[in-house]
Amino acid sequence: MLIGQNIYIRPFSTEDAENLLGLLLENRSFFEKFSMERNEEFYTLDSQIRRIKQYEEDRHNDLAYNFGIFKNDGKLIGTINLFQVWRFSLQSAFIGYFLDKKQNGKGYTTEAVQLLVDYAFNELKLHRIEAGVMPHNIGSIRVLEKSGFHKEGIAIKNVKINGRWEDHQVLAIIDPNDK
Repeated sequence: MLIGQNIYIRPFSTEDAENLLGLLLENRSFFEKFSMERNEEFYTLDSQIRRIKQYEEDRHNDLAYNFGIFKNDGKLIGTINLFQVWRFSLQSAFIGYFLDKKQNGKGYTTEAVQLLVDYAFNELKLHRIEAGVMPHNIGSIRVLEKSGFHKEGIAIKNVKINGRWEDHQVLAIIDPNDK
């Protein structure tokens, strides 16, 4: 568990499946504006249990690290993850996150990103973390910039979202302790 001032993040367990499903259902239209469309089967309890078990396997195999974002009262309000973890000469990963629409603008995502970046550099010994954000998602870009990420350029039509290939602003952060 990684603890911040207002939130904490921790790996999901199968006991979180119902709360995760509730978060996804409540925010379905909001989340799908920024991610791929999901089929109806995705929005089932069985699917979420399978996803959490896959998260555990990915973590064990050093492929991805998926966490819930929890308010200090224990309420699940979002997800954050490192994925496509590359080792050897790259030592890098991508970061992604979603926060309950009702919780936006309160600093929770920035805090979660900062906790995960610290974990990535200090525990996982990664060198670089990259993010891709649709250029019109100003809030997400601000979260990353407040967390130390810098803009690197635009990846043209690189992610298919809701049937359209979307451009993404590429941002990255390098471990300041790596020379």
